[in-house]
Amino acid sequence: MSSPAHPSAAGLSGPIPTRERIAVLDVVRGFALLGILIMNMPGFFTSFFAGGDGSLVWTGTTDRIAESVRDMLFSGKFNSMFSLLFGLGFTIQLGRMMARDPARAPWSYVRRLLVLGVFGLIHSMVFWNGDVLHIYAVLGFAPLFLRNVTNKTVYVLLGICLLFPLVAGLIRLVVITPGMMEKLEAEDKVWEASNNLAYGHGTFLEAAREHTREFIFDYSTPLNLWSLLGFYVQMATTTFVGFHIGRNGWVRRIPEFRPLIRKLQWRALALGVVFAAIFGIIREFNRVPGPSLIKIVGSNAYVLCRLAMMGFYVLTIVRLAQSPDWQRRFAPIAATGRMPRTNYLLQTLMATTLFYGWGFGLFGKVGPALGLVIAFAIYFLIQVPLSVWWLRRHEYGPMEYLWRRLTYAQPPSLQTAAASVA
Repeated sequence: MSSPAHPSAAGLSGPIPTRERIAVLDVVRGFALLGILIMNMPGFFTSFFAGGDGSLVWTGTTDRIAESVRDMLFSGKFNSMFSLLFGLGFTIQLGRMMARDPARAPWSYVRRLLVLGVFGLIHSMVFWNGDVLHIYAVLGFAPLFLRNVTNKTVYVLLGICLLFPLVAGLIRLVVITPGMMEKLEAEDKVWEASNNLAYGHGTFLEAAREHTREFIFDYSTPLNLWSLLGFYVQMATTTFVGFHIGRNGWVRRIPEFRPLIRKLQWRALALGVVFAAIFGIIREFNRVPGPSLIKIVGSNAYVLCRLAMMGFYVLTIVRLAQSPDWQRRFAPIAATGRMPRTNYLLQTLMATTLFYGWGFGLFGKVGPALGLVIAFAIYFLIQVPLSVWWLRRHEYGPMEYLWRRLTYAQPPSLQTAAASVA
């Protein structure tokens, strides 16, 4: 890999110090956290199984507009951004670790992934079933196994990932029968009722038990595993993109790429808008469950839309972040991006406390429009100020420190020597 070596005073087996962070990645990561919260919000106040029969969960005009805006501008774009950053960040970290201590680096890297996977499993099975950390932990093995392959091999893998939704759609068209769809709709209704009871009215332990049941159900039934495979492939697509960017050292060459970034930025926007319109129209007029050729077109438009819009968002942030004025404006956002796992898990803690029965009990009582307002409020009124305050006093976020503490034999210091957050 072409990632440069940066010897650290923390020792060969210690964590990468904060001074070696790439600032623009923290900014992008901070925005990704906002988008993920917006995208995840419906899963906090309604059951994932709601609307499984194709019916509208929220029929009000304002809620339907908010839902369409959320799906077209945020859905799939920001978890893709997060997975791109994971692939990029893990590739850079592995390169640095290999340069510092090639013999011990692979095991330290694997231990880092295993700890992240444990965090994700606990999050998913106890607190909220929409977790992606355990998925990123699995995909994090890609930089380790692919570090010596050629760029051509990476392009082939990306091509396979992009073709998968088309192939999967055609297989579903052949395999799925009306009887299977009826059974799935009946299962969805049972699960929705169970979710409403456990999350809307249950205790913390009852909600945790329901999350565990959901997790086991997702990973133990053939059709759910097939759907999960599709999601893993989606996340793998952008993980491979991040891996490719990281292994070629492109992040450190942003200034020389500025003309190309500008060109790609607007092309990505144009493609994103076109594919978003195709997806939105097809979904709106084809809500009845079950596979069809037009839905295959819609699902592939969605895949291309999420990639294009994610590219537009990333390139726009990267371009703006080259300006000193925008760097100052982005500093609070970058602070949230320096604590991604802490803020991601904190979003779950705040949202479930707000919506679940053991908290304020607003489950099922908030629609997409108000959910959008709540997401912005949580992020800008709580998470951004809290991240700035914390990082003025500490080197790492609480979960970032715990992750490093469990990963490395020589743990980092939590205290920071000087405030570096504006």
